[in-house]
Amino acid sequence: MKIIVPMAGMGKRMRPHTLTVPKPLIPIAGKPIVQRLVEDIAKVCGEPVDQVAFIVGRFGAEVEKSLLAIAESIGAKGSIHYQDEPLGTAHAILCAKEALEGPVVVAFADTLFKADFTLDSSVPGTIWVQRVDDPKPFGVVKLDEQGRITDFVEKPQEFVSDLAIIGIYYFQDGAYLREELQYLLDNDIKDKGEYQLTNALENMKNKGTTFVPGRVTEWLDCGNKDATVYTNQRYLEYLQERGEELVASSAQLHNSVVIPPVYIGEGVVVHNSVIGPHVSLGNQSTVRDSVLSNSIVQQSATVLHANVTNSMIGNHATLTGSPSDLSLGDYNNLRV
Repeated sequence: MKIIVPMAGMGKRMRPHTLTVPKPLIPIAGKPIVQRLVEDIAKVCGEPVDQVAFIVGRFGAEVEKSLLAIAESIGAKGSIHYQDEPLGTAHAILCAKEALEGPVVVAFADTLFKADFTLDSSVPGTIWVQRVDDPKPFGVVKLDEQGRITDFVEKPQEFVSDLAIIGIYYFQDGAYLREELQYLLDNDIKDKGEYQLTNALENMKNKGTTFVPGRVTEWLDCGNKDATVYTNQRYLEYLQERGEELVASSAQLHNSVVIPPVYIGEGVVVHNSVIGPHVSLGNQSTVRDSVLSNSIVQQSATVLHANVTNSMIGNHATLTGSPSDLSLGDYNNLRV
């Protein structure tokens, strides 16, 4: 099994946090979004993952090294592939065409999920979906009476289905997918100016490929600050339910109260503070004389004399004062 992870977007909705790192490397409960995604997919695959192919922009050697380490952490070989132009989802996946062989899972790196099933690799294709209240912003699928997918509809303005495509797909034959993606590019078949995966899926379906929906228990978006903070909250709850240890043994807590669930990383120092619930403190961060809830504090950040909630504070950032809802990027200093 191979996992293909397109992540070449610039993450503009997550500024300022994506000025120094790509959005998929922002941490959720102490691990990058993309690492959580890859680990969760590996758990439901039902067979070993031998390769993880990351499709990226020119993010630099340190980012690429981090991604290769994520692949190694699940026992797979990592590979880096570049998408230098934002030409659509089909184009992005085809940038890793060397990896499109055998069974593959394609997973776009701005979403996480909770699922309690094992992937059925005997079917030709699975499109993972989640029922939503308002399907207009999403691609959706329609089903027949046997539960097979009959139609793919991109951002329907009139109701046709409430089963939204969450951005994770299984293909039994990666080479077949590669051929269909290449066909779109060779014949310049675009939708809204881009080469779209849904067009390839439609062509495959019309040729007789059976696609079925994969249902997830919960779909978690990481598209903007508020969504990412909420995803961190839910993920901390999952990890607590699974009985995982969330506070590093090297963390120093002095005259402080911790209200779980919280993640506290290696080398964290907390003095005279209340932490939680739903807070993640990255490695080597420091909190003094503060109250934090429902927030993400990244590595080597400092929070002093502050009351913080529903917030993200970047790597090496320093916050002094009392704002209660903010998004502070890497290496910034804010004193109120």
